[in-house]
Amino acid sequence: MSMLTPPGMGGKYRITGDKYPRMRRPRRRGRLLLAAVAAVVALGLIGWGTIQLIDVFGGSDDAKKKTAAAKHDCPPSPSPSTAAAAAAALPKPAQITVNVYNATPRGGLAKETADELKKRGFAIGKVGNAPEEYDKKVTGNGILLGAPGATRGAFSVLGTQLKGAAQKTDARTTPDVDLILGTTFQTLDPAQQATAALAALGNPAPQPSGKC
Repeated sequence: MSMLTPPGMGGKYRITGDKYPRMRRPRRRGRLLLAAVAAVVALGLIGWGTIQLIDVFGGSDDAKKKTAAAKHDCPPSPSPSTAAAAAAALPKPAQITVNVYNATPRGGLAKETADELKKRGFAIGKVGNAPEEYDKKVTGNGILLGAPGATRGAFSVLGTQLKGAAQKTDARTTPDVDLILGTTFQTLDPAQQATAALAALGNPAPQPSGKC
């Protein structure tokens, strides 16, 4: 009987020899499986990040199309030479003949206004009461009335003297412009303010560059 055999035990329970059974720890399959899953996820994240970097630096087709469309939608800014040419095309006050008509019930308003416009450098034509078509029928400060060509210059220059005046064209072929005073008209804009507006009209501010 071996020394390892407890007293009273024998037979098939008897331990003989000099080798002993070894107690092995169970394999930790859970940890191995978790490590494998983590490796797969890490590889997936690396691949996704690589694709994003390619899109950022290389630019996808959709991104390029959107950028091109945005640039196409931006209106081109006028060049300094274009703005200067437009300002030079404006007539001077002395080149504009203004007919002043009074469409209000107040007497003497047309003459007072014509005298002030003359002081500011405008040429004066006819002065008097408004035609029946407009007499007592003009709401607001007034109407600028002239040939279609007046909208490209004369209206802008004369409009610096009276804010809020409406613009209207007729069938005339002469270059003169009518200023028909409306029911809310009190006086022309202050001379200093009108001079500043006229100067700004002749020297337009440059358009800021950048995103539109």
